Amino acid sequence: MTPDAILSRAHALDAGDPLASYRAAFVDDASVVAYLDGNSLGRPLRATRAHLVDFIDGEWGGRLIRAWDELWMERPFALGDRLGRTVLGAGEGQTFIGDSTTVLLYKLIHAAVSARPGRAEIVTDTENFPTDRYVVESVAAEKGLTIRWIEPDAAAGVTLAEIERVLSERTALVVLSHVAYKSAFIADMPGITAAVQGAGALVLWDLCHAAGVVGLSLDADAVGLAVGCTYKFLNGGPGSPAFGYVATQLQDELLQPIAGWMGHARPFEMGPDYAPAAGLRRFISGTPPILGMVPLMDMLDLIEQATVPAIRAKSVLLTEFAVEAADAILAPLGVTLASPRDPKVRGGHIALEHPRMSQVVAALWEQDIIPDFRRPQGLRLGLSPLSTSFAEVGTALTRIQALLESA
Repeated sequence: MTPDAILSRAHALDAGDPLASYRAAFVDDASVVAYLDGNSLGRPLRATRAHLVDFIDGEWGGRLIRAWDELWMERPFALGDRLGRTVLGAGEGQTFIGDSTTVLLYKLIHAAVSARPGRAEIVTDTENFPTDRYVVESVAAEKGLTIRWIEPDAAAGVTLAEIERVLSERTALVVLSHVAYKSAFIADMPGITAAVQGAGALVLWDLCHAAGVVGLSLDADAVGLAVGCTYKFLNGGPGSPAFGYVATQLQDELLQPIAGWMGHARPFEMGPDYAPAAGLRRFISGTPPILGMVPLMDMLDLIEQATVPAIRAKSVLLTEFAVEAADAILAPLGVTLASPRDPKVRGGHIALEHPRMSQVVAALWEQDIIPDFRRPQGLRLGLSPLSTSFAEVGTALTRIQALLESA
């Protein structure tokens, strides 16, 4: 396949793309030739500009403090229910919006290990996202626990067999990413969850690179705990609030460590002592970021229209096209695929490796082609299905070829 053939194929795929019209819903700066980092920060939606103004003039400016009683006290849970229904495969009363991913990881990791007294180990993997590893290390030090490290294949991810080998009566909690942030490997959520729970432990899933691009069935897979961000494939914007999922049966068993007035059983009594609320509210601490939830509402509108199965289908086509093109024009130049070849276990991005990728990414950014670089030599193509065209992918790959050939 030649560069011209790749671009021709890309245009044909765009012409036949049933989701192509959704690209018009996103803010698209004409100076950007190709944006391929939607797995780090999604594009903003055009509708959000007007909706932010509406929020300021209406809910905030018009209702002022009354909006807390009328709308905002319940918004973390109402919007969480909508996210659960639309994206997570989760029933009502189990998903909430608020805090950052880091804070929610800390809350749920701390709560989980505290709920398994006498068990002294947390299991995670060396390829997990840095924040996950750092928070695990922090909680382990705080609680006097041992970390059991799995060292998976970096081009794949943690397998069920690897989990089963380390599980024991000492295991309190397993912390894993459903989609690996480097390779995009999709872990076996139902199999691993069943194995961990069968050993009497809890498992916490990081959904940051999964939510909005991979089909999820948290309830059907009997997941107990999950956390995810909203600024990647959910297009909530920089610093948009994260979400937490706590299965109904665990809610009154777990006690999160950041006691705040919003999580109190009687928040407006302003009493001298903390008493955790029943149910999901106990996982809230301070005032929820109501303003930051507006863009997420807009993206959920779009996902509901497009549907997650259709989004996943295009995601597979995008990554398949990228892998085929990379094999044709980049592999002969020494580029290797550091992601699974099987689309069934590959998420919404692919990783390509070459010793010169750092210089290549810098040069691409100069040309207004924006992928992502991961040390020491990885280039990630983040392919957000509703906003990314096949032509953007084809253009980027042919430019990578040209840059490597010009060295």
